[in-house]
Amino acid sequence: MYEHPIVVIGAGPVGLAAAAHLHERGLPFLVLEAGDGPGAAVRQWAHVRLFSPWRHDVDLAAGRLLGAAGWTAPDPDALPTGGQLAADYLRPLAALPALALHLRYGARVVAVTRQGMDRLRTAGRENAPFLIRLADGTDVLAGAVIDASGTWATPNPLGAAGIPAHGEAEAAAFIGRALPDVLGADRGHHAGRHTLVVGAGHSAATTLLDLATLADRAPGTTVTWAIRAGDPARTYGGGAADALPARGALGSRLRRHVESGRITLLTGFAVRALAVAGDRVEVSDGRRTVTADRIVSATGFRPDHTIVAELRLDLDPILGSTRTLAPLIDPNEHSCGTVPPHGIDALAHPEAGYYAVGVKSYGRAPTFLLATGYEQARSVVAGLAGDWDAARDVRLDLPETGVCGSGPEPADDCCGTALPTLIRIGGAR
Repeated sequence: MYEHPIVVIGAGPVGLAAAAHLHERGLPFLVLEAGDGPGAAVRQWAHVRLFSPWRHDVDLAAGRLLGAAGWTAPDPDALPTGGQLAADYLRPLAALPALALHLRYGARVVAVTRQGMDRLRTAGRENAPFLIRLADGTDVLAGAVIDASGTWATPNPLGAAGIPAHGEAEAAAFIGRALPDVLGADRGHHAGRHTLVVGAGHSAATTLLDLATLADRAPGTTVTWAIRAGDPARTYGGGAADALPARGALGSRLRRHVESGRITLLTGFAVRALAVAGDRVEVSDGRRTVTADRIVSATGFRPDHTIVAELRLDLDPILGSTRTLAPLIDPNEHSCGTVPPHGIDALAHPEAGYYAVGVKSYGRAPTFLLATGYEQARSVVAGLAGDWDAARDVRLDLPETGVCGSGPEPADDCCGTALPTLIRIGGAR
């Protein structure tokens, strides 16, 4: 069916799920991963515990492959950390001969196009293979492309207008990315110091709770939390009513710390400018200024579409997802759990054979759940195999409560980073 392999970009949870489904379908494939092993992004937040237990964190096709190889699944009710997800699931999965022979590490994709064609040329386009160029200059030909490269490498700036705030570049030494290991490797940046956390999603909440714990252990540690919204209700989430208890507990604990004064909350704070003041940094919204020793930027992520600039994409002008998918995931209308089931049809572009799956498929929408990415991968692979009945039989069962609630302002970061997940329900397909 395919003269060239189907190339999967990224060996994270969704990319490896796609590989597992491709193997089951007997399709030729190659996985290109920029990192030195599977789950490279996940391993960067190895200390963070997921909201969902193991029984919800394993893709069905991947689970079948692992089970056939004698893999002992972890306690289904235990909540893994990112490190455990990588070590106990992603690494064993990637090591299976069925996948390992098709994985290439250190392979950073810098461009995807059609062989011999730029974006303008139409004649013969659908019959031309994709040409994927790697950072080392290698060209790889592909019959189709499943882009599961994620968004971890392209975080949003601190500036509230979507561009870096004035002075943000000059203050870069004071700014840390989302999900620092506050109680471990990054303790020295925060112990006995004042940290400003900017953002209203799960990443921010996780870091704030770790900082509150650090404040109990290290005298002089203080914490300020700045959000653009007028109140933190959506970050607090569903509490005891949350369909994922660990996620609800996160918001409840955060609320208690704010109400007790352990964490100072600034609402309606839209970062406009930063200024280095000796060994500290000043952050201003134009009305108020906060002086801190360290800033944690938990403002979410955005996709990098530059690598596919020569493909014909139909991107929503607001979210940067496909135009068809955008109204289904709009954070102004949907929470993580109210996103309807969707698959290959909602992910299709005018460029036949190219599909972005996983968190990248959502563009800037912060309502992504890992279970959604697994179902996307299954549907896309079924379509590439010509099984359109299976491709269009999409099913999801997601929680309707939590931080990703709809409202007048989207959360800065939601479910895509700490991967609160539910597995798809509706059959082992």
